[in-house]
Amino acid sequence: MHNVIELQDVSKVYRTGEVEVRALSGISLTVPEGRMIAVVGASGSGKSTLMHIIGCLDSVTSGSYRLLDQDVSRMDDDELARVRNKRIGFVFQTFNLLPRTAAVDSVELPLIYGHAKDRKKMALAALESVGLAQRAFHRPNQLSGGEQQRVAIARALVNEPSILLADEPTGNLDTKSGQEVMSIFHRLHKERGITLVLVTHEPSLAAQSERIVRLRDGSIISDEIVTAERRAQAAEEFNHRSSHAGTI
Repeated sequence: MHNVIELQDVSKVYRTGEVEVRALSGISLTVPEGRMIAVVGASGSGKSTLMHIIGCLDSVTSGSYRLLDQDVSRMDDDELARVRNKRIGFVFQTFNLLPRTAAVDSVELPLIYGHAKDRKKMALAALESVGLAQRAFHRPNQLSGGEQQRVAIARALVNEPSILLADEPTGNLDTKSGQEVMSIFHRLHKERGITLVLVTHEPSLAAQSERIVRLRDGSIISDEIVTAERRAQAAEEFNHRSSHAGTI
């Protein structure tokens, strides 16, 4: 199967004056096209740094990174910007919505940067795909936390990326809203074949992925395949918890 993400012996070192902090140390990781993986680890384990490198938001100190068969180190700033805009969708713990902007206009922003045509139509279709067509003209303060995250997912999807990176996407949500968001991810993965990389600290969310990569102190300590039976059990456990929570 074709690999869309290939990291080989990647390290990342941050320097502040004479102080050196090693965030990643010798990471080697491949993600085949259309797979759903979870990256887990304690705070400071390197999860977010790894996500930023995969998403071309940061560069490696040493090692190599190939994204969609391209050597990222050889890309200039314009090429990196195009990859981030067209090929990768980002969903973060904080929804990053403009406070006075309607949902449809927030979703439309990546299309403006990409000079796309029929932007409003595409933005409305993306909102419909996450079940928010009826909330298209509501501002963030008129939406629940779960609805705001669904707007953020629609924005990530509007350019039809091949890779979706989700960094703690349920971290600011109640249990039921979190499972609603996970249900959207599962559907997108199944129907569109999107490659999904999920960073989470929640074991029952990680176990709903096909594979769990565990980090500690900037290194991979385990990389395991999750059986279909275990994935179904994890979803059932999370759904049981969410059944006592409020609606999204």
